[in-house]
Amino acid sequence: MGELSHLDDDGRARMVDVSAKPETERVATAEALVICRPETLALVRDNRAPKGAVISTAELAGIMGAKRTADLIPLCHPLPLTKVAVAITLDEALPGFRIDAEARTTGRTGVEMEALTAATVASLTLYDMLKAADRGMRISEVRLIAKSGGRSGDWRAEP
Repeated sequence: MGELSHLDDDGRARMVDVSAKPETERVATAEALVICRPETLALVRDNRAPKGAVISTAELAGIMGAKRTADLIPLCHPLPLTKVAVAITLDEALPGFRIDAEARTTGRTGVEMEALTAATVASLTLYDMLKAADRGMRISEVRLIAKSGGRSGDWRAEP
């Protein structure tokens, strides 16, 4: 395991100085699952959810969340995102929702936290919009799927 870059020699938190790093294209993808009752999934599938357009609202919330990552996570660099995409699909086998998020930038540091934030905020929005029907929903499997760019190169999660 490598050295923790957000700690100084005395163990205090610090923002990493990335000024000497070259700008490269960076991409990260993340995913999350929201597990719910089959009846809850049917509400969304049949456009009967009490709060309206659940999927499009949660996708938009994920994009907005990614744009605010540096405000939410201490020591994250604010990044000029060039793309954020969130796609939510219904999965009858779970039953629930699969959230896929992608973040892109050209910069000196990666966009992993932005992709993870997008997936998480989209998940929380699904929960908020459906909690009246199913308070027992679970948000799970939030994880980084892949990242590219930068000094450490490409990385992909095990399936």
